Amino acid sequence: AIDNKNLTWNEKIKVSANASGMGGSQIFLETNEEMTVEDLFKGIAVASANDATVALAERIGGTEESFVAMMNIRAKKLGIKDTLFKNSTGLDEQDHFSTAYDIAVIAKELIKHEQVLKFTSIYEDYLRADTDSKFWLVNTNKLVRFYQGVDGLKTGYTTDAGYCLTATSLKNNMRLIAVILGEKESSVRNDEITKMLDYGYNQYNVEQLISKNTNLGKIKIDRASEKYIDIVPMEDIKVLYKKGEQKKKISYDIKIFKVK
Repeated sequence: AIDNKNLTWNEKIKVSANASGMGGSQIFLETNEEMTVEDLFKGIAVASANDATVALAERIGGTEESFVAMMNIRAKKLGIKDTLFKNSTGLDEQDHFSTAYDIAVIAKELIKHEQVLKFTSIYEDYLRADTDSKFWLVNTNKLVRFYQGVDGLKTGYTTDAGYCLTATSLKNNMRLIAVILGEKESSVRNDEITKMLDYGYNQYNVEQLISKNTNLGKIKIDRASEKYIDIVPMEDIKVLYKKGEQKKKISYDIKIFKVK
């Protein structure tokens, strides 16, 4: 919504009774309280705030139900097949489910919006800092502080889902995503994620072939106001290889497919 200019970080959103009444993790929003999109998102990213989640969902979708429908449409466009959203928060609800693979795909798409990592990498901060309702945020993802390179993404816990964590880390020009679901203790999810990230960095490297937005040439467009447009990759083009194995010589071609 922000990318499409339908929302701005400094827009103030008035909190509905529905949003302020959400249980579970929250930043204790009051009905009719106004808070900026940036602070609401910070509450979501750092503290898993269900009240802030619903407030943003209602602003973007009109209602939470409409926003959840948007979530399911987006999931289908990402090609994931084992996920069904019933609410915007992840709280337990019948027929609300996902898988580690699907969540990893969602995470990969999410971090294309690099500004998200500015929020998910926060370890502690305050909301309403200059008011009597000052609220201390502490990230439930302890790996942000205790694992080098981790800058997100999100913890979760419900009775049905158990302790869950989707983590992402950037080291040596390689970004990894690890997902753990259904653990019995938060310490176990942290240990398992640590082992997964350690394995990835110990066993693999990446080699970057082309950086995103590199100009790779031009293509002529007939009957257009601008006759030529630049060809650029939307993301970095990298090759993964296992450490200790001989690198293969890699080349690439650019093919342009014209859609009639």
